[in-house]
Amino acid sequence: MDASPTRAPRTAGAVLVCCAALAAGCTVPAAPAGRAAPATTRAAVPRTAEDLQSRYQRVIKDVLPSVVQIQARHDLGSGVVYDGKGHIVTNAHVVGSEKTFQVTTANSEEPLTASLVYSYPEQDLAVIRLDRVPAGLRPAVLGDSEKVEVGQIVLAMGSPLGLSSSVTQGIVSATGRTVSEGDEGGGTGATIANMVQTSAAINPGNSGGALVDLDGRVIGIPTLAAADPSLGGSTAPGIGFAIPVSMVRTVADQIVREGKVVDSGRAALEITARTVVDDRYQPIGVAVVTVRRGGAADRAGLRAGDIVTAVGDRPITTITSLSEALAASEPGRRTSVTYLRDGVEKTVEVTLGEQ
Repeated sequence: MDASPTRAPRTAGAVLVCCAALAAGCTVPAAPAGRAAPATTRAAVPRTAEDLQSRYQRVIKDVLPSVVQIQARHDLGSGVVYDGKGHIVTNAHVVGSEKTFQVTTANSEEPLTASLVYSYPEQDLAVIRLDRVPAGLRPAVLGDSEKVEVGQIVLAMGSPLGLSSSVTQGIVSATGRTVSEGDEGGGTGATIANMVQTSAAINPGNSGGALVDLDGRVIGIPTLAAADPSLGGSTAPGIGFAIPVSMVRTVADQIVREGKVVDSGRAALEITARTVVDDRYQPIGVAVVTVRRGGAADRAGLRAGDIVTAVGDRPITTITSLSEALAASEPGRRTSVTYLRDGVEKTVEVTLGEQ
């Protein structure tokens, strides 16, 4: 889905707004109806409001020390302490083109300095490292993306609008969302698959923070919030998106270990391309500009000038729709690509490469 960021959250369906600040329906499974429950079975006693409040407070007390505020030269965002060596994971759009940062932890009185390790805009993730590791620095506990379920209660922690150590509450609204950021206002233009949609408020400055379950485990990095164009691009309440923790772990582990991302896990046609429009300026496909020699498209016989109109059963009209189709696939997977050459429609099988 197209999205145009505005430096903080980011939007889907409407517009996606990055969450750095300036300085499908769900199905609820039903119990089987074929057999009556034994008479001795008792319904679970609902958790009281006091119990739930205590759980919120315990999670906040446990996790908030692992969430930091990151100040770049012009931008403000959040980050999550990744390990005891001072590595902090955040969004690429939070760090921008900067190399050094001021970091404030929940327990620090004075800002700490940090340096960029590596930024990976293709997934809107980055890792910075504290120049000095303070005593008591607490790494966050990471959860399991496979266990994230629609309807579970979550908390978003970060520094919205510069209000450090802020917490909002909501639920997981959906999983498996593919969302495309715009590249305006500091956005990366990334297309990110398998994002977690949440109703927890995501505002400018929340980017790079933590989306946490009630076991105190980070299940995602809040990155985008939906903005409604019909309301002048203002943030649409209750529609935010977080990068799943599985992708966070994959990218951050490589950056910490290798100093860069060496295995993106993202499918590619290995071409450069541009959107083609008709005489009414409506997008109708993606024109191949260059083909990487020996790459996926080259091996399949695609060449400069071809206009891609479909990948598998997904129609392709823009660069964004092509990115979304590839984000939903994996390197090495075989798929069909439909294209126009000299006005004639052709289809070819392509084994996807890696971005």
